[in-house]
Amino acid sequence: MNPINLTFIAKILGQLLLLLSIAMVMGLLWALGEKYTDASNIISHHHVINAFVATIAIGLFLGLLLKYVGRKSEAYLGRREALLLVSLTWFIGAGISALPFWLWALQHQFPFGADAAFKSYVNCYFEAMSGLTTTGSTILSQVQSIPNGLLLWRAFTHWLGGLGIVVIFVALLPGIAGGTKQLYHVEASGLGGGNQVSIRETARWLVVIYLLFTFLEMVFLKIADPHMTWFDNFVHTFATLSSGGFSSYNASVGALSPAVQWIICLFMLIAGVNFGLYHSLIKRQYAHVFKNSELLLYLAITLTAFCCILIIIWDTPYQTTNGTEASLEPLARARDALFQTLSIQTGTGFATVNFDQWGNSAKAILVFLMLIGGCGGSTCGGIKVIRLLSVSKIIGLELEKSYRPHVLRPIRIGGHILNDSQRIAVLSYITVIFVLTGLASVLLLLIEQDLDAATALTATLASICNVGPGLAGVGAMENYGWFSASSKTLLCILMAVGRLEVFAVAVIFLPKFWRGK
Repeated sequence: MNPINLTFIAKILGQLLLLLSIAMVMGLLWALGEKYTDASNIISHHHVINAFVATIAIGLFLGLLLKYVGRKSEAYLGRREALLLVSLTWFIGAGISALPFWLWALQHQFPFGADAAFKSYVNCYFEAMSGLTTTGSTILSQVQSIPNGLLLWRAFTHWLGGLGIVVIFVALLPGIAGGTKQLYHVEASGLGGGNQVSIRETARWLVVIYLLFTFLEMVFLKIADPHMTWFDNFVHTFATLSSGGFSSYNASVGALSPAVQWIICLFMLIAGVNFGLYHSLIKRQYAHVFKNSELLLYLAITLTAFCCILIIIWDTPYQTTNGTEASLEPLARARDALFQTLSIQTGTGFATVNFDQWGNSAKAILVFLMLIGGCGGSTCGGIKVIRLLSVSKIIGLELEKSYRPHVLRPIRIGGHILNDSQRIAVLSYITVIFVLTGLASVLLLLIEQDLDAATALTATLASICNVGPGLAGVGAMENYGWFSASSKTLLCILMAVGRLEVFAVAVIFLPKFWRGK
């Protein structure tokens, strides 16, 4: 087998860094605008502008350097190259995305009691990785103390990671030659198939759909609450469609109006659906969409969990994220139950109430939703509904074989038959997720001597499933800033592993992967 085409990987990574650097211009422009409209905090605005300018310069330099290294490379991207490229994309992308936070903090004079978490590069890297993987975990205890330009970039990392940096990259940039299919399948499993032309065309359609939903949510939010600032509109739109969860408020979405919360519920539900189905709607394949077994199960799980949680919390006293007592009005209770059901299931991680005050039954349902996630091909994390559906059918067949050993009935998911290799892949993935969750939880307990089991388990699960908040020490009202640097590094790895569905990251640590045997 041929050696890995590292020079071509360098060239594509260079293009990615150039795109990422250009994307930071949004935060820079916002900071420049605030410089001329808010004279009361001119020094802080200068620090933000300097941080963005320096980061963009570094990103452009590294991008051009990598493109120069790969200028004469053969345009070939096989399976191993695609796996390595996708993994490097997230780890290197997070490294560059973290720089504006860090460079700002190095210049800024923090007043007594202010949140100076960004003075640590590990914290900045954690925040950037959480953003790009759409996890939404944060190390910030005082989000509103951070300049708006940085918060806008923080939310935009969600948007970039939503359909995946690499999918957007494939859709917008030519020149990846025969590697388009490999990249697309590694980064966006479940979104398409076929030859290079159809893969790229589908990817472009998905970006168009993503842009359309982004625009629609901005419009709907403005209609729902005309007093909502465009800054808050942008931040929460980017964080909703990507199933991310970074808010511009300490109280998360609890700081926004009930009408806005209902709109966010709608778009969280939309974000949890396989985006390939929206493409099918455009192609007028209505039967394929409305008879889709994964979509029907996704909606059934959401409705069932919502009803169960609503019944459990109906008379339960609890607080909103603003610290006030939650309303007992039926509509308010329904909104709280639906919002947290969708937020946790889709891995968005927004909060309107302190669900850590709900009963154990409600919290158990939330942990189950955290593990399952949304549909395959959506912006959500978790093991995905399609795998839950597959496992249930595999178990059903095995149970039938116990009393009818000669049964040869195939397992169908929609119109497709699940072959043996796919069955093994599904079971292997779920097994690895459980094993990895257990091992990482134990490792966190060893690193953090005073950590309780509930915090360790849900912090691990929330990272692997790209959810954000967990329970206890990492609940709706808490953050991850108190973890040690070692624990944060481990959680960063878990976020990337979860976003790339384990194997894309794990294989690069195998010696055989590099030897090509």
